Amino acid sequence: MAKTKKKILILGTAYPFRGGLAAYNERLAEELQLTDDVEIFTFTVQYPGFLFPGKSQYSTDPPPQHLRIKRLINSVNPLNWLIVGRKIRKMKPDIIISKYWLPVMGPSLGTLLRLGKRGNTKVIAVLDNVVPHEKRPGDVAFTRYFLKPVDAFIAMSQSVLDDLRVFEPTKKASLIPHPIYDNYGTPVSKAEARQRLQLQPGKRYILFFGFIRQYKGLDLLLKAMADERMKKLDVHAIVAGEYYEDAAPYQQLLQELQLGDRVLMHTDFIPTDAVKNYFCAADLVVQPYKSATQSGISQIAYHFEKPMVVTRVGGLIEMVPDGVVGFQCDPEPASIAAAIEKYFTDNREADMTAALQQEKLQYSWSRLAREIHTLAES
Repeated sequence: MAKTKKKILILGTAYPFRGGLAAYNERLAEELQLTDDVEIFTFTVQYPGFLFPGKSQYSTDPPPQHLRIKRLINSVNPLNWLIVGRKIRKMKPDIIISKYWLPVMGPSLGTLLRLGKRGNTKVIAVLDNVVPHEKRPGDVAFTRYFLKPVDAFIAMSQSVLDDLRVFEPTKKASLIPHPIYDNYGTPVSKAEARQRLQLQPGKRYILFFGFIRQYKGLDLLLKAMADERMKKLDVHAIVAGEYYEDAAPYQQLLQELQLGDRVLMHTDFIPTDAVKNYFCAADLVVQPYKSATQSGISQIAYHFEKPMVVTRVGGLIEMVPDGVVGFQCDPEPASIAAAIEKYFTDNREADMTAALQQEKLQYSWSRLAREIHTLAES
């Protein structure tokens, strides 16, 4: 007897918005619609302009033709929440899925979940963060408001699960690591990627990828690049990602440390079809974060089978076993430089790449989809 399709609604960021949240929701929808009827309700207004630190919230990629995405949610208009909430209620979804990443989204999404639930509808929240990296007044109240109507949770790291238990000690929750971002295309050779980016073929390149924010520690990496060990090894860094804060302190560091052409700054938003060039061109991906829960950057690195250096903060160390697929270090320049030096001087590329090929098998979208069904049915 054929399994009855579930009606699943995903609330959150999706095309025409860009970035990791949109990529996650769209990839999850692709996986779920292999067996179920899936629709995404995304935003008409995601963030007020004054809260958005980048240049644009919108993607320049073509729309995904295989997904049903409707722009309906205004995150700052309570009247809109009532209208959309009633629409969801009339749909009678079996499962509503919402990511939670920022307390400012708590009032809108929390209201939609309350209004949209009826009968046997189950609400599953996928938690990027519970406690935000950058704290603002109202964070705790907004978070509690969002969490209350949720039936069960999926945390993407142990640190997030621990934070959840402060707010919700008894509700069902599972730990499912962030699946691999496999939607950035197939890898190309290192030589081809470097040619596309006009990089020198014989140099050592490390990659810092993603939006530039204070907690991500780019300043620590720049200071590590000034370390004599990095100069001796002639290590070059590629910084690929848009500034989400004032660029001036970083530009000043580049001048003060006299890093010259050893740090290449590509600080525009990186389109989806160009991501593979940066990862495939690099020898090593470095995440010098000062704080973290988990990171989608690790999962892009897994897809392209690139070894990593990560700092021992939050959930990063759960994703990168030390000495296996990369190195862990302290969030300070000398320790970061030492880990990078060890990778190159010990010639770890071949064995760590082989380990990545095995380790990444556990980070599947099918595992996440199965757990969503399990939580909804229990």
